[in-house]
Amino acid sequence: RSSAQALLRFLGFIFWATAAAQALGGLLLIMMFNNYRYLFQESYLSLLCWLAIAAALILLPTGVLAVSISSKSSRKQQGTFMYLLLLLLCLETSSAVLAYVYSIRTASQLESAMDYLVHQYNESYSLDPGSRAVDVMQRKLQCCGVHNYKDWLKATAASWHFTARVPESCCKEKYSHCRGHLNHLEQLSQEGCLKKLEMQLRFVMLYVFWCCIVLSILELLAGVSNGILMRHQPLYDLQLL
Repeated sequence: RSSAQALLRFLGFIFWATAAAQALGGLLLIMMFNNYRYLFQESYLSLLCWLAIAAALILLPTGVLAVSISSKSSRKQQGTFMYLLLLLLCLETSSAVLAYVYSIRTASQLESAMDYLVHQYNESYSLDPGSRAVDVMQRKLQCCGVHNYKDWLKATAASWHFTARVPESCCKEKYSHCRGHLNHLEQLSQEGCLKKLEMQLRFVMLYVFWCCIVLSILELLAGVSNGILMRHQPLYDLQLL
């Protein structure tokens, strides 16, 4: 029993720390979704963001209950703690599955979305949301085109192949006078955006996935510890259960 109490107290403090890690994963996903929303065709990416945030918020009272139960047990607290652990396991499992599935499906979807936006790009029409999304992506990732800068020479919506230039968003930040001309390749980001965005998204997805897996294991340990304490708790104050 003393070992179960010590483990539960330790896990309570761990839950507070992991709540911050889980919230960070959710915030990273929200920022990525807001920055590149035109490239993400699947609506459940935003769902994954809010599942991670919800799990982080529920972890805080769960950690408080774990510390409280380890020092003074009551059936009401133990029952509430079990319910919260069950809810967290559902959230973590759902988040892990979504993160894993999306990390697999993202490559082909991103490439087709980028190809479409590049071919429909219109530099002179700055209010077009698709063109603006391309410029934001190329500036933030310091990249040019889907696979490399040569993709702009194949674009059909604008006469890049006649003017021998690329959008100004392909220019490196340190060259303030760059206008995207191909005779100054040293001023341009020549690496494609697809690989960079895939790596960034895969890192965030794997971060969320492993956070969910580790938290699920910790929650199972907390449930077992709480179950051991409940076996030693008399049944006269059984209320919530």
